[in-house]
Amino acid sequence: MTQTPKAWIRERKNEFYYKKAKAENYRSRSTYKLVQANNKYGFIKPHDVVVDLGAAPGGWIQAARKMTGKHGFVLGIDLKPIEPFTQEYIRTIVADLTEPNITNQILSFLPRPPDVVISDAAPNVTGVWEVDHACQIDLANKALEIAKAILKPGGNFFVKVFQGDLLNEFTADIKDNFESVRIVKPQASRAKSSEEYILALDLKKGTKTES
Repeated sequence: MTQTPKAWIRERKNEFYYKKAKAENYRSRSTYKLVQANNKYGFIKPHDVVVDLGAAPGGWIQAARKMTGKHGFVLGIDLKPIEPFTQEYIRTIVADLTEPNITNQILSFLPRPPDVVISDAAPNVTGVWEVDHACQIDLANKALEIAKAILKPGGNFFVKVFQGDLLNEFTADIKDNFESVRIVKPQASRAKSSEEYILALDLKKGTKTES
C-alpha cells in the first residue's frame, strides 16, 4: 500500500524523535514533549522541586533535571522500577498513585513542597476508545488530586489527557483550581494521536487540599 504524504511525514517525525533520543541519551522520545512545552511556557525553572507522576522509564526526569539544575530536586514515581540516577538531587520510588497515603509518601521524600507536578501517566490501552479515554481521565484526576495536596501556593501542573467527552469537565475542574489553564500539543506528540497536555499555572489560594 502506498503511503499518503501525511503518513510519510508523520512516520519520519516519529523516527526523528526516536533517533534523537537515542543520540542524546534520553530514555524515551517523550522527553521532547516536556522539553518543547517548557521551552515555550517556562513552567519549570532552575532550583524548582518537581514531582513526576508515572515517570518510567525516566525521560521526563532527565529533562526536568536539566531544567532545575543541581540546586533543584526531582522525584519520579511509577508502578514500575525506574533505573536509578546517580545525582543526589534525583530520587525515584515505586508506588501506586491510587494508594490512600500516596501524598504523604511523596512529601516524605521531598526537601520542600514542590513547585511543579508533571504527569505523563497513561493506562494500558485496550483499543476501545471510550474505555481508554475514561481510564486516562481517571489517571489525570488522580494526578490533579495529588497536585492540589502537595503543590506549594502558586505551583504549576502539567498533565497528559486524551481527547474525548470527559475532557471538558476535567478541564473545568482544573480551571477552578489554577489561575491560568491551556491545552498544549507539543510538536513531538504524534500528529494522529488524541494525546494532549493541560498546563495549569499558579495554584489558587484556598484550593490546596489536605494530604
